[in-house]
This record gives sequence, structure tokens and C-alpha cells, in this order.
Amino acid sequence: MKFSVKVTSPEKQQNTCLILGVFEEGKLTATGKKVDTLCHGTISKLLKEGIFQGKLACTLPLFQYTPFACLVLVGCGKEKNITPILFKKIAVAAIRAACANKVVEATCYLTELPIKRQSLPWKVKQLAEATGEACYRFDTFKTEKEPPLTLKELIIDIPHSKYQKPCDQAFKQGQAIAEGVTFTKNLANLPSNICTPHYLAQQAKELAKNYPALSVKILEEREMKKLGMGALLAVSQGSAQDAKLICLQYNAHIKRAPLALVGKGITFDTGGNSLKSPENMVGMKYDMCGAATVLGIMKVAAMLKLPVHLIGIIPAVENMPGGTAYKPEDILTSLSGQTIEVISTDAEGRLILADALTYCERYKPDVVIDIATLTGAVVVSLGMHAIGLLSNHQPLANALLAAGEESNDRAWQLPLWDDYQDQIKSPFADMANSGGRSAGTITAACFLSRFTKNFRWAHLDIAGTGAMMMGTTERMATGRPVPLLMQYIIRRARK
Repeated sequence: MKFSVKVTSPEKQQNTCLILGVFEEGKLTATGKKVDTLCHGTISKLLKEGIFQGKLACTLPLFQYTPFACLVLVGCGKEKNITPILFKKIAVAAIRAACANKVVEATCYLTELPIKRQSLPWKVKQLAEATGEACYRFDTFKTEKEPPLTLKELIIDIPHSKYQKPCDQAFKQGQAIAEGVTFTKNLANLPSNICTPHYLAQQAKELAKNYPALSVKILEEREMKKLGMGALLAVSQGSAQDAKLICLQYNAHIKRAPLALVGKGITFDTGGNSLKSPENMVGMKYDMCGAATVLGIMKVAAMLKLPVHLIGIIPAVENMPGGTAYKPEDILTSLSGQTIEVISTDAEGRLILADALTYCERYKPDVVIDIATLTGAVVVSLGMHAIGLLSNHQPLANALLAAGEESNDRAWQLPLWDDYQDQIKSPFADMANSGGRSAGTITAACFLSRFTKNFRWAHLDIAGTGAMMMGTTERMATGRPVPLLMQYIIRRARK
């Protein structure tokens, strides 16, 4: 699809489809009023007759009674109530409507909508990301493919040429983030018989091949055993698939201490010998969304050529039951030397992260952020809207929360108090890998905190947000938290 950001005049866009916002009160934007005049009052007539009421994210395509190729009206609700989240929802609805009505070329005027405390470049960036979301489809394994998208060109209107440079930069960032989100979604949506630890390693190698600023190193099981990664290898030992520790580096020539991202890469989680029930097994291909996020972010950073030093660490493992699988009450020795009593083999994510976080230390990172579909408890606590955030460094937590607000990819901080550490005590080892049902998200983070004492660290639990799970028929990866982390990294690059 061809994109451009420029100043336009609606009267000169007669060969395109115009995307216009309409408020619930029947009020039109400035461009909407001009277009209504050019259409001899067609839009205002529809509003007066109640045919279109401007309800939030409702759309109406018009192909008649207009001198334009077509109009797509999108409801914006009440003018004073448009929040950043609602703006994204409006934009996605409008682009989807254009695609559904086989529009070929469109000019979008949604930058006119008033959003408190948000700039014009922010709106442009969000429109770029919304277009990626609206056009996303995953029909790789269907014999009957969805028809190809007809939308070939999208123009985003800006009111004056003085905004051109910042809006171009914002659009470039938004488009790259949209591509990174798509890449992340595609990886996560693959079935686990294809997306194995080996496949993730190959994807990392492919990224390094395509972007010269990226380099990759893959640790095999024999190397991990030699290092002493007893926690990670225990999870892998029941599977026919060998574990991989994928180590990506971006802009290694930058001498500043790097930002390290650690992504949980359980390519399928049966629960191991603590076997999940059949209904809870569906969706477990998404237990590698943290790994997919790290790969997506490395791709975006390389596309934008950001002046930052990034490390991406992905422990990629399959968690399977069987005669060779690890068991409850086994005691493992981690790379850090700390011992762990296994209470549940279904609390495996924290085990592979423990060794990966310890491995990070050799890069002398300034900040470490892990991303993991770690606990069902976070879904109970926060549902499918907010990412669970815990950290041992409050300024880092604040920066991530702010990035979440700015990117429309929001997180909510949970406490990491010492009071919760008692729940993971073990009478036989330094710690247990499960603290029971109570405060499960927090005690999982408490476990990880024991491997992060030597650096500033934050943990993002994306079990509720990495994929939308509505039974067996409605399942799809979201690509979160690529937008949040990219906003944090872009801010870091500015500094």
C-alpha cells in the first residue's frame, strides 16, 4: 500500500474516497462542512433524518449523491469524549469500512478530531498503526483465501505544510511499528508444529541476514548444559524439540550500556507432567508471544535505524509431559547457582526466564525488561486490557507506564513487596517455583526478582493481552506490547 502525508483540498480529491468523522451531536468537522456543501447538503440531511447518528465507530459508505468516488462516514461519538483509545478505535473502524467497500484510494481527514493533550504528529502515528491493524489478516493455512485488499493508496491530510516534517517522522515510526506488530502477530499465530524453537532461531537468523545492524548467536543445549542452565534445560527435557537460547544484538558498536529485552519462548505449553485440562490447552501456542515481541521490536529498531544499543534474549523451549520430563518436587540448579524446588511443571515460564535473565548479565545492561505470557492470574486481575507491570526500579516503571499511555498500549503496575516473597519459600531449596493461587502474578514476579538483583529490571506479564482468547473460535494474536516498548525505546533514543 502506498502512503503519504500531505496538505489536501477536499474539492480536489474527487477521484478518491474521503474518510470523514461525524460527531454524535450531528456536528461536522471543518472538512465535513466543506464536503457537505460540495454534496449539496447530503451529509447534514442524513444526520437530520437519523439515518446516520455518529455513534462511536459506526460507519456509513456513500457512493451516490456525491461528486467524490465515495465517502466513508465514521461515527466519533460525543466531540468532548474522544480519548486516545477511542481515536484508535474510530480509525480502525474507518479503514476497515474502506477496505470492506473495495475502496482503492482514500484521503483520511481524521486528524481533525480533537483529542486532549495529543499532537498532530501523534494522530498521524496512530493512524499509521491503525491502518496496519485494520488491514491485518491471517489466512496462511486456509485453502480459501480472503479476497486481496483493494485499498492501494492512503493519504493522511494535515492542515499546513509547517507540520510536514514532524508528521512525516511520526508516520515513519507508526508505519514501522505497524509492520513490527504484523510480524509479531504472524509468528504468534503460527501453529506449534511449525513454530518450534528451531523455527524461532531461524527467524532470528533471517532478521540478522536482512538488517546489517543486527547480529545473532544461537546457544544449543550442549552449550547451555556446559554453562549450567539447569532451570531452562529441565523444562526442555520432556520434548523431542531441542531448546535454543537466541541472542540478538542491535547496534553493538554503540558503547553505551544496552537495553536488554528477554522474551519468553514456550512454543507450546502442555503444562508438562502437571498437565493442563483439554480446554486450557487450546491457545497454548501463544505462550511464545514474549519471544515474538522481542523479534518484532528488533525488526522495528533496525527498520528505523534507531541510535540505541539493544540486546534480545529468547529462551525457546517446548514444555511436554512424559518419562523424561521434569517432575513436581524435582530440585533444579539455575545458572545463577540458586536452587529451585519444582512445585508445578506448569510454572515453567519463570524457570526459563530465570536462566535467561542471569545470562543477560554478561552484556552489562543498563536496563532489562522481560516480556512473558506468564500467569493466568493476570487475566483474573486485569482482564484483557492492561498489561501487568512489576519492577524493582520505580523510575523505569514510570517510564513504561508513560510509554503505554502515549502508545495506546497501556500497562498497570502491581506491587513487588517483600511481603509476598514468603509465598515462594521451600523447605528443601532456595525457592519454590510456585506460590499458589493467591497473588499469582506478584509471586511469579517475586521469583524472577531473585535473578535480577544486579540490574534495573521490569517485568511485563502479557498473558491477558498478547492474544485475544474468546473460546476456540475467536483467537488471534494482538502484537502487544510492541507499541508500548517501541515508544519507550524511541524516547530512550531521543536522550
